[in-house]
Amino acid sequence: MHDVIGVRFKKAGKIYYFSPGSLTIEKDDWVVVETSRGLEFGKAVLGKKQVGEDDVVLPLKEVVRLATEEDKTVIEENKEFSHKAYEVCEAKIKEHQLDMNLVDAEYTFDRNKVLFYFTAEGRIDFRNLVKDLASVFRTRIELRQIGVRDEAKLLGGIGPCGRVLCCSTFLGDFEPVSIKMAKDQNLSLNPAKISGLCGRLMCCLKYENDHYETAKKELPDTGEHITTPQGEGRVVGVNILERLVQVELREEQNVLEYSLDELMEEGHIVS
Repeated sequence: MHDVIGVRFKKAGKIYYFSPGSLTIEKDDWVVVETSRGLEFGKAVLGKKQVGEDDVVLPLKEVVRLATEEDKTVIEENKEFSHKAYEVCEAKIKEHQLDMNLVDAEYTFDRNKVLFYFTAEGRIDFRNLVKDLASVFRTRIELRQIGVRDEAKLLGGIGPCGRVLCCSTFLGDFEPVSIKMAKDQNLSLNPAKISGLCGRLMCCLKYENDHYETAKKELPDTGEHITTPQGEGRVVGVNILERLVQVELREEQNVLEYSLDELMEEGHIVS
């Protein structure tokens, strides 16, 4: 077992484990850690806990220090530098007539690298652009092509539900989403109604799907014959969210609605 804290570098970014070492680090403390990109500034979103070896990447790196006021000042300065770098890069892209859309610019904490995130339909030969940017910023340049879901995560926005995008507020990782999930949740299969701002299937289809799968196991299937307080009947519809079952009674030839609890009390017998 290893003592770790969970550190996040962006608001809804992935959580990485680091060893607190001899430092006393509480949840919501700001820390400086060493990563493959060099020194990075992040927030401890998980307090000290123990995890197994399968949950960490060894060797586990220790937190360098608790962030100081000077570190926080550097971060604010980096945001200003990043904004200026974005404007310069955007102008250079137009100058080189490259078919790419610049999404964001970011300085690493120690300013030894500037990262530019962009989207494009295909592969882009940006070697001349990198050389041009390196001559301007006098530091290492990295251009990183991202997908439309990553673009939505970086830019944020309001989803079809009227709330701020899940990916930009709390989702650390993207998980595969399938059209089958929409079918299981009895949603319209119209792409316009089940797609997010990124144009891909909405992420909420995935993390709500577990609830639907559990509920479907408890509810009878459409077409199944069951016993109700008014006699035997055939299931003609189910409301998964409200746990309701519509049953067509065999004798009366009409449809009545029952809660799952009512049917369970009657034994929910298959005829």
